[in-house]
Amino acid sequence: MISEPIEIIDVVAHPLQQTLPVPTVTSWGSYTQVGMVLVEVRTRCGLVGVGETLARFAPKAYAELIHTALRPRLIGQDARNIAALWHSMRRALSGRAGGMLIEAIAGVDIALWDIAGKAAGQPISRLLGGMGRDRIDVYAAAVNWGSDEQADRELQRYLDEGFTRIKIKLASHVQEACTRVERMRRIAGDTIGLCVDANWAYDLDGAIEVGHALADNGYFWFEEPLAPENEQGYEELRKRCTVPLAAGESNFTLDQATRLLASRTLSILQPDIARSGGFTETRRMADYAAAHGVAYAPHIGMSGIICETASIHLAAAMPNFKLLECECDRSPFKTILADLEPACLRQKNGVVEVPQGPGLGIEIDWDAVKTLRAE
Repeated sequence: MISEPIEIIDVVAHPLQQTLPVPTVTSWGSYTQVGMVLVEVRTRCGLVGVGETLARFAPKAYAELIHTALRPRLIGQDARNIAALWHSMRRALSGRAGGMLIEAIAGVDIALWDIAGKAAGQPISRLLGGMGRDRIDVYAAAVNWGSDEQADRELQRYLDEGFTRIKIKLASHVQEACTRVERMRRIAGDTIGLCVDANWAYDLDGAIEVGHALADNGYFWFEEPLAPENEQGYEELRKRCTVPLAAGESNFTLDQATRLLASRTLSILQPDIARSGGFTETRRMADYAAAHGVAYAPHIGMSGIICETASIHLAAAMPNFKLLECECDRSPFKTILADLEPACLRQKNGVVEVPQGPGLGIEIDWDAVKTLRAE
Protein backbone atom coordinates (compact mmCIF):
# COMPACT_ATOMS: atom_id res chain seq x y z
CA MET A 1 0.00 0.00 0.00
CA ILE A 2 1.25 3.48 -0.88
CA SER A 3 0.61 6.18 1.73
CA GLU A 4 2.36 9.24 0.24
CA PRO A 5 0.80 11.39 -2.51
CA ILE A 6 0.74 9.81 -5.97
CA GLU A 7 1.75 12.61 -8.31
CA ILE A 8 0.40 12.61 -11.86
CA ILE A 9 3.19 13.29 -14.36
CA ASP A 10 1.40 12.67 -17.66
CA VAL A 11 -1.95 11.91 -19.26
CA VAL A 12 -1.93 10.24 -22.67
CA ALA A 13 -5.06 9.72 -24.77
CA HIS A 14 -4.84 6.97 -27.39
CA PRO A 15 -7.54 7.32 -30.12
CA LEU A 16 -8.45 3.84 -31.38
CA GLN A 17 -10.69 2.49 -34.14
CA GLN A 18 -11.96 -1.00 -34.89
CA THR A 19 -13.88 -2.85 -37.55
CA LEU A 20 -16.63 -4.97 -36.00
CA PRO A 21 -16.53 -8.67 -36.99
CA VAL A 22 -20.30 -8.51 -37.57
CA PRO A 23 -22.19 -5.23 -38.08
CA THR A 24 -24.33 -4.03 -35.18
CA VAL A 25 -27.78 -3.20 -36.56
CA THR A 26 -30.23 -1.02 -34.61
CA SER A 27 -33.06 1.37 -35.42
CA TRP A 28 -30.34 3.98 -36.07
CA GLY A 29 -28.65 1.95 -38.81
CA SER A 30 -25.83 -0.53 -39.37
CA TYR A 31 -22.47 0.05 -37.65
CA THR A 32 -19.30 -1.52 -39.03
CA GLN A 33 -16.61 0.76 -37.56
CA VAL A 34 -16.51 2.42 -34.14
CA GLY A 35 -13.90 4.21 -32.09
CA MET A 36 -12.88 4.75 -28.48
CA VAL A 37 -10.13 6.51 -26.55
CA LEU A 38 -7.89 4.60 -24.19
CA VAL A 39 -6.72 7.01 -21.48
CA GLU A 40 -3.41 6.38 -19.75
CA VAL A 41 -2.59 8.26 -16.52
CA ARG A 42 1.08 8.00 -15.50
CA THR A 43 2.43 8.78 -12.02
CA ARG A 44 5.85 9.58 -10.56
CA CYS A 45 5.86 6.42 -8.42
CA GLY A 46 5.43 4.25 -11.52
CA LEU A 47 1.77 3.33 -11.17
CA VAL A 48 -0.18 3.63 -14.41
CA GLY A 49 -3.97 3.69 -14.63
CA VAL A 50 -6.05 3.07 -17.73
CA GLY A 51 -9.55 4.20 -18.62
CA GLU A 52 -11.92 4.26 -21.57
CA THR A 53 -13.80 7.14 -23.14
CA LEU A 54 -16.89 6.39 -25.19
CA ALA A 55 -15.87 7.95 -28.49
CA ARG A 56 -17.57 5.91 -31.17
CA PHE A 57 -16.97 8.56 -33.78
CA ALA A 58 -14.10 11.05 -34.16
CA PRO A 59 -11.91 9.52 -31.41
CA LYS A 60 -9.03 11.84 -32.36
CA ALA A 61 -11.20 14.83 -31.43
CA TYR A 62 -11.77 13.34 -27.99
CA ALA A 63 -8.03 12.70 -27.58
CA GLU A 64 -7.32 16.33 -28.43
CA LEU A 65 -9.86 17.50 -25.86
CA ILE A 66 -8.22 15.34 -23.17
CA HIS A 67 -4.73 16.55 -24.03
CA THR A 68 -5.56 20.26 -24.25
CA ALA A 69 -8.41 20.79 -21.77
CA LEU A 70 -8.00 18.09 -19.10
CA ARG A 71 -4.31 17.19 -18.98
CA PRO A 72 -3.14 20.62 -17.69
CA ARG A 73 -5.57 20.33 -14.77
CA LEU A 74 -4.14 16.94 -13.79
CA ILE A 75 -0.37 17.27 -14.07
CA GLY A 76 1.26 17.60 -10.63
CA GLN A 77 -1.91 16.61 -8.76
CA ASP A 78 -2.40 13.66 -6.39
CA ALA A 79 -4.11 10.91 -8.38
CA ARG A 80 -6.10 9.79 -5.35
CA ASN A 81 -7.94 13.11 -4.99
CA ILE A 82 -10.44 11.78 -7.49
CA ALA A 83 -13.46 13.88 -6.49
CA ALA A 84 -11.45 17.12 -6.55
CA LEU A 85 -9.94 16.24 -9.92
CA TRP A 86 -13.39 15.38 -11.34
CA HIS A 87 -14.75 18.80 -10.37
CA SER A 88 -11.67 20.52 -11.75
CA MET A 89 -12.06 18.74 -15.10
CA ARG A 90 -15.77 19.60 -15.17
CA ARG A 91 -14.79 23.29 -15.12
CA ALA A 92 -12.63 22.92 -18.23
CA LEU A 93 -15.62 23.94 -20.34
CA SER A 94 -18.58 26.11 -19.37
CA GLY A 95 -22.20 25.31 -20.17
CA ARG A 96 -24.46 22.50 -19.01
CA ALA A 97 -22.79 19.18 -18.27
CA GLY A 98 -22.82 16.63 -21.04
CA GLY A 99 -21.41 15.64 -24.39
CA MET A 100 -17.76 15.11 -25.20
CA LEU A 101 -16.47 16.71 -22.01
CA ILE A 102 -18.18 14.28 -19.62
CA GLU A 103 -17.28 11.33 -21.86
CA ALA A 104 -13.66 12.51 -21.85
CA ILE A 105 -13.73 12.88 -18.06
CA ALA A 106 -15.05 9.32 -17.83
CA GLY A 107 -11.87 7.89 -19.34
CA VAL A 108 -9.65 9.84 -16.94
CA ASP A 109 -11.83 8.99 -13.92
CA ILE A 110 -11.70 5.24 -14.64
CA ALA A 111 -7.90 5.49 -14.91
CA LEU A 112 -7.71 7.32 -11.56
CA TRP A 113 -9.75 4.60 -9.86
CA ASP A 114 -7.47 2.01 -11.46
CA ILE A 115 -4.50 3.76 -9.84
CA ALA A 116 -6.28 3.94 -6.48
CA GLY A 117 -6.94 0.21 -6.57
CA LYS A 118 -3.36 -0.59 -7.51
CA ALA A 119 -2.03 1.68 -4.76
CA ALA A 120 -4.24 -0.10 -2.21
CA GLY A 121 -3.61 -3.57 -3.62
CA GLN A 122 -7.38 -4.08 -3.94
CA PRO A 123 -9.90 -4.51 -6.77
CA ILE A 124 -12.02 -1.44 -7.40
CA SER A 125 -15.18 -3.34 -6.44
CA ARG A 126 -13.77 -3.63 -2.91
CA LEU A 127 -12.59 -0.01 -2.77
CA LEU A 128 -16.18 1.02 -3.50
CA GLY A 129 -17.30 -0.73 -0.31
CA GLY A 130 -18.58 -3.68 -2.29
CA MET A 131 -21.41 -6.12 -1.67
CA GLY A 132 -19.04 -9.09 -1.49
CA ARG A 133 -20.05 -10.37 -4.92
CA ASP A 134 -17.44 -12.39 -6.79
CA ARG A 135 -19.76 -13.05 -9.74
CA ILE A 136 -22.65 -11.25 -11.39
CA ASP A 137 -25.57 -12.08 -13.68
CA VAL A 138 -25.38 -11.02 -17.34
CA TYR A 139 -27.59 -11.03 -20.42
CA ALA A 140 -26.56 -11.52 -24.05
CA ALA A 141 -26.60 -8.42 -26.28
CA ALA A 142 -27.98 -8.54 -28.78
CA VAL A 143 -30.12 -10.07 -31.50
CA ASN A 144 -29.75 -7.45 -34.26
CA TRP A 145 -32.59 -5.83 -36.17
CA GLY A 146 -32.48 -7.63 -39.51
CA SER A 147 -34.21 -10.43 -41.39
CA ASP A 148 -36.17 -13.08 -39.54
CA GLU A 149 -33.61 -15.67 -40.58
CA GLN A 150 -30.70 -13.64 -39.21
CA ALA A 151 -32.54 -12.97 -35.95
CA ASP A 152 -33.35 -16.66 -35.59
CA ARG A 153 -29.67 -17.60 -36.04
CA GLU A 154 -28.43 -15.03 -33.54
CA LEU A 155 -31.00 -16.02 -30.93
CA GLN A 156 -30.12 -19.68 -31.32
CA ARG A 157 -26.42 -18.88 -30.99
CA TYR A 158 -26.97 -17.22 -27.63
CA LEU A 159 -29.11 -20.12 -26.46
CA ASP A 160 -26.38 -22.58 -27.51
CA GLU A 161 -23.79 -20.51 -25.59
CA GLY A 162 -25.77 -20.98 -22.40
CA PHE A 163 -27.26 -17.52 -21.92
CA THR A 164 -30.45 -17.52 -19.89
CA ARG A 165 -31.34 -13.87 -20.65
CA ILE A 166 -31.13 -12.24 -24.10
CA LYS A 167 -31.74 -8.75 -25.54
CA ILE A 168 -33.60 -8.26 -28.83
CA LYS A 169 -33.13 -5.12 -30.96
CA LEU A 170 -36.33 -3.56 -32.31
CA ALA A 171 -37.08 -0.79 -34.78
CA SER A 172 -40.10 0.63 -36.57
CA HIS A 173 -42.40 -0.38 -38.34
CA VAL A 174 -44.51 -1.09 -35.22
CA GLN A 175 -46.30 -4.15 -36.56
CA GLU A 176 -43.03 -5.72 -37.70
CA ALA A 177 -41.63 -5.11 -34.23
CA CYS A 178 -44.62 -6.76 -32.56
CA THR A 179 -44.27 -9.74 -34.89
CA ARG A 180 -40.56 -10.00 -34.00
CA VAL A 181 -41.44 -9.91 -30.29
CA GLU A 182 -43.78 -12.87 -30.72
CA ARG A 183 -41.34 -14.78 -32.96
CA MET A 184 -38.40 -14.49 -30.53
CA ARG A 185 -40.54 -15.66 -27.61
CA ARG A 186 -41.81 -18.61 -29.57
CA ILE A 187 -38.27 -19.74 -30.45
CA ALA A 188 -36.74 -19.05 -27.03
CA GLY A 189 -39.52 -20.70 -25.05
CA ASP A 190 -40.98 -19.59 -21.76
CA THR A 191 -37.96 -20.28 -19.51
CA ILE A 192 -35.56 -17.81 -21.19
CA GLY A 193 -35.62 -14.18 -20.09
CA LEU A 194 -36.06 -11.74 -22.98
CA CYS A 195 -35.84 -7.96 -23.08
CA VAL A 196 -35.81 -5.45 -25.94
CA ASP A 197 -33.90 -2.31 -26.89
CA ALA A 198 -35.64 0.10 -29.28
CA ASN A 199 -32.94 2.82 -29.47
CA TRP A 200 -35.60 5.59 -29.52
CA ALA A 201 -37.48 4.00 -32.45
CA TYR A 202 -41.04 5.06 -31.53
CA ASP A 203 -43.35 7.89 -30.81
CA LEU A 204 -45.63 7.48 -27.79
CA ASP A 205 -48.45 5.71 -29.61
CA GLY A 206 -46.08 3.25 -31.25
CA ALA A 207 -44.31 2.58 -27.96
CA ILE A 208 -47.64 1.82 -26.26
CA GLU A 209 -48.51 -0.73 -28.94
CA VAL A 210 -45.12 -2.42 -28.75
CA GLY A 211 -45.28 -2.32 -24.95
CA HIS A 212 -48.53 -4.29 -24.96
CA ALA A 213 -46.90 -6.95 -27.18
CA LEU A 214 -43.96 -7.16 -24.78
CA ALA A 215 -46.24 -7.57 -21.77
CA ASP A 216 -48.28 -10.24 -23.54
CA ASN A 217 -45.09 -12.19 -24.29
CA GLY A 218 -43.46 -11.90 -20.89
CA TYR A 219 -40.51 -9.61 -21.67
CA PHE A 220 -38.73 -8.28 -18.59
CA TRP A 221 -37.95 -4.73 -19.81
CA PHE A 222 -38.53 -2.21 -22.60
CA GLU A 223 -35.32 -0.23 -23.18
CA GLU A 224 -35.21 3.30 -24.64
CA PRO A 225 -38.55 3.23 -26.46
CA LEU A 226 -38.55 7.05 -26.71
CA ALA A 227 -35.96 9.78 -27.16
CA PRO A 228 -34.26 10.56 -23.81
CA GLU A 229 -35.44 14.17 -23.85
CA ASN A 230 -39.08 13.04 -23.96
CA GLU A 231 -39.45 12.65 -20.20
CA GLN A 232 -43.15 13.45 -20.24
CA GLY A 233 -43.60 10.73 -22.87
CA TYR A 234 -41.88 8.20 -20.60
CA GLU A 235 -44.18 9.18 -17.73
CA GLU A 236 -47.25 8.70 -19.92
CA LEU A 237 -45.94 5.40 -21.27
CA ARG A 238 -45.42 4.15 -17.72
CA LYS A 239 -49.12 4.75 -17.01
CA ARG A 240 -50.25 2.89 -20.14
CA CYS A 241 -47.73 0.05 -20.34
CA THR A 242 -47.14 -2.69 -17.75
CA VAL A 243 -43.73 -3.90 -18.95
CA PRO A 244 -40.89 -2.28 -16.90
CA LEU A 245 -39.15 0.66 -18.60
CA ALA A 246 -35.35 0.88 -18.84
CA ALA A 247 -33.20 3.83 -19.95
CA GLY A 248 -30.21 5.92 -18.98
CA GLU A 249 -27.40 5.10 -21.42
CA SER A 250 -27.93 8.55 -22.99
CA ASN A 251 -27.51 10.39 -19.67
CA PHE A 252 -24.22 12.10 -18.89
CA THR A 253 -24.79 13.23 -15.30
CA LEU A 254 -27.13 12.52 -12.40
CA ASP A 255 -29.26 15.64 -12.93
CA GLN A 256 -30.36 14.21 -16.31
CA ALA A 257 -31.75 11.10 -14.60
CA THR A 258 -33.38 12.50 -11.46
CA ARG A 259 -36.90 13.21 -12.82
CA LEU A 260 -37.56 9.70 -14.14
CA LEU A 261 -35.93 8.10 -11.09
CA ALA A 262 -37.68 10.20 -8.46
CA SER A 263 -41.06 9.48 -10.06
CA ARG A 264 -40.06 5.83 -10.51
CA THR A 265 -41.07 6.07 -14.14
CA LEU A 266 -38.04 3.91 -14.85
CA SER A 267 -37.69 0.50 -13.25
CA ILE A 268 -34.12 0.07 -14.50
CA LEU A 269 -31.38 2.71 -14.87
CA GLN A 270 -28.69 1.95 -17.48
CA PRO A 271 -25.84 4.49 -17.45
CA ASP A 272 -22.66 3.76 -19.43
CA ILE A 273 -19.58 4.25 -17.25
CA ALA A 274 -17.49 5.36 -20.27
CA ARG A 275 -20.03 8.12 -21.02
CA SER A 276 -21.44 9.18 -17.65
CA GLY A 277 -18.29 10.52 -16.01
CA GLY A 278 -16.63 7.25 -15.00
CA PHE A 279 -16.98 5.56 -11.60
CA THR A 280 -17.48 8.85 -9.75
CA GLU A 281 -20.62 10.10 -11.51
CA THR A 282 -22.06 6.72 -12.50
CA ARG A 283 -21.98 5.62 -8.88
CA ARG A 284 -23.93 8.76 -7.91
CA MET A 285 -26.55 7.76 -10.48
CA ALA A 286 -26.74 4.19 -9.19
CA ASP A 287 -26.96 5.37 -5.55
CA TYR A 288 -29.76 7.80 -6.39
CA ALA A 289 -31.58 5.03 -8.25
CA ALA A 290 -31.21 2.75 -5.22
CA ALA A 291 -32.68 5.43 -2.95
CA HIS A 292 -35.79 5.46 -5.15
CA GLY A 293 -36.18 1.71 -5.51
CA VAL A 294 -34.85 1.57 -9.09
CA ALA A 295 -32.48 -1.17 -10.27
CA TYR A 296 -29.06 -0.54 -11.83
CA ALA A 297 -28.09 -2.38 -15.04
CA PRO A 298 -24.93 -1.07 -16.76
CA HIS A 299 -24.89 -0.31 -20.48
CA ILE A 300 -21.82 -1.44 -22.46
CA GLY A 301 -22.73 -1.68 -26.17
CA MET A 302 -19.91 -1.47 -28.77
CA SER A 303 -17.37 -0.52 -26.09
CA GLY A 304 -14.06 -2.09 -25.10
CA ILE A 305 -12.67 -4.35 -22.41
CA ILE A 306 -11.89 -1.43 -20.05
CA CYS A 307 -15.47 -0.16 -20.07
CA GLU A 308 -16.78 -3.69 -19.62
CA THR A 309 -14.42 -4.47 -16.74
CA ALA A 310 -15.08 -1.15 -15.00
CA SER A 311 -18.82 -1.82 -15.31
CA ILE A 312 -18.38 -5.25 -13.74
CA HIS A 313 -16.58 -3.73 -10.74
CA LEU A 314 -19.29 -1.11 -10.17
CA ALA A 315 -22.02 -3.70 -10.65
CA ALA A 316 -20.41 -5.92 -8.03
CA ALA A 317 -20.44 -3.04 -5.54
CA MET A 318 -23.94 -1.63 -5.94
CA PRO A 319 -26.80 -2.94 -3.77
CA ASN A 320 -29.40 -2.37 -6.51
CA PHE A 321 -27.48 -4.12 -9.30
CA LYS A 322 -29.76 -6.24 -11.49
CA LEU A 323 -28.05 -7.39 -14.72
CA LEU A 324 -24.97 -6.55 -16.78
CA GLU A 325 -25.10 -6.16 -20.53
CA CYS A 326 -22.81 -8.79 -22.05
CA GLU A 327 -21.98 -7.46 -25.51
CA CYS A 328 -21.24 -10.45 -27.72
CA ASP A 329 -19.66 -8.74 -30.75
CA ARG A 330 -16.20 -10.26 -30.04
CA SER A 331 -14.68 -7.04 -31.31
CA PRO A 332 -10.93 -6.25 -31.19
CA PHE A 333 -11.56 -3.68 -28.45
CA LYS A 334 -12.66 -6.58 -26.24
CA THR A 335 -10.56 -9.49 -27.48
CA ILE A 336 -7.01 -8.16 -28.05
CA LEU A 337 -6.57 -5.01 -25.94
CA ALA A 338 -5.92 -6.71 -22.60
CA ASP A 339 -5.01 -10.00 -20.94
CA LEU A 340 -8.61 -10.59 -19.82
CA GLU A 341 -11.08 -12.31 -22.13
CA PRO A 342 -14.37 -10.46 -22.70
CA ALA A 343 -17.34 -11.42 -20.58
CA CYS A 344 -19.08 -13.14 -23.50
CA LEU A 345 -16.26 -15.71 -23.57
CA ARG A 346 -15.96 -16.03 -19.78
CA GLN A 347 -19.65 -16.32 -18.89
CA LYS A 348 -21.14 -19.65 -17.88
CA ASN A 349 -24.91 -20.02 -17.85
CA GLY A 350 -25.34 -16.26 -17.77
CA VAL A 351 -22.90 -15.60 -14.91
CA VAL A 352 -19.45 -13.95 -15.08
CA GLU A 353 -16.75 -13.65 -12.42
CA VAL A 354 -15.49 -10.30 -11.09
CA PRO A 355 -11.73 -9.72 -11.62
CA GLN A 356 -9.87 -9.88 -8.31
CA GLY A 357 -6.56 -8.20 -9.22
CA PRO A 358 -5.66 -4.71 -7.97
CA GLY A 359 -7.51 -1.85 -9.65
CA LEU A 360 -9.34 -2.98 -12.75
CA GLY A 361 -7.41 -6.24 -12.65
CA ILE A 362 -6.30 -6.13 -16.28
CA GLU A 363 -3.06 -5.49 -18.16
CA ILE A 364 -3.10 -3.67 -21.50
CA ASP A 365 -1.38 -5.08 -24.58
CA TRP A 366 0.37 -1.95 -25.85
CA ASP A 367 1.23 -3.61 -29.17
CA ALA A 368 -2.50 -4.03 -29.74
CA VAL A 369 -2.99 -0.34 -28.92
CA LYS A 370 -0.55 0.52 -31.72
CA THR A 371 -2.38 -1.81 -34.11
CA LEU A 372 -5.78 -0.22 -33.40
CA ARG A 373 -4.64 3.40 -33.37
CA ALA A 374 -6.95 5.65 -35.39
CA GLU A 375 -5.13 7.24 -38.32
